[in-house]
Amino acid sequence: MATLKKSARKKTASASRNDDLQAQAEQMSKRLGESAQQVWLAGVGAFGRAQAEGTKLFETLVKEGLSLEHITRKAAGGKAQAMRDAVETTVGQARERASDTWDRLEKVFEERVHRALRRLEVPSREDLSALIDRVDALNAELRKLGGAPAAKSARAARPRKASVKKAAPAAKKTPAKRASRKKAAP
Repeated sequence: MATLKKSARKKTASASRNDDLQAQAEQMSKRLGESAQQVWLAGVGAFGRAQAEGTKLFETLVKEGLSLEHITRKAAGGKAQAMRDAVETTVGQARERASDTWDRLEKVFEERVHRALRRLEVPSREDLSALIDRVDALNAELRKLGGAPAAKSARAARPRKASVKKAAPAAKKTPAKRASRKKAAP
């Protein structure tokens, strides 16, 4: 009998535990249902408010976006202009440097060509001009001494500048030496 009593007590204790657990589960289910209902109602309320105030909110957001865009464009425009000015300044400086470099290079080239022509004893434009002046002077002396008048003076027969440049490399030093010898003779 004692075992029966123990077993009955165990059954009664476990039944009361089951009843307690079942009551707790029902209470929790009821709370969850109430919470779900509140969440649903909050969502429906938010949807209703969004419909009512949605256009106002949208218009307000558009106005704020426009003002932000205007401010951003002003800032970007100023910076873009400053950047453009900086680039133009840098390009201008680069052009000046390149121009100076080309000028120096051209001068060095001209000097080297001039020295090379001198080494080859090619007469310069000044040398040819001096020679023509000397020939004119000699022709004038011949006319004074009663020699045959020259049909054309050396100045009239002088080739154009373009021709002088072409003729300069073909000329040799010997005519200049002969002119200097004749000058020494009279």
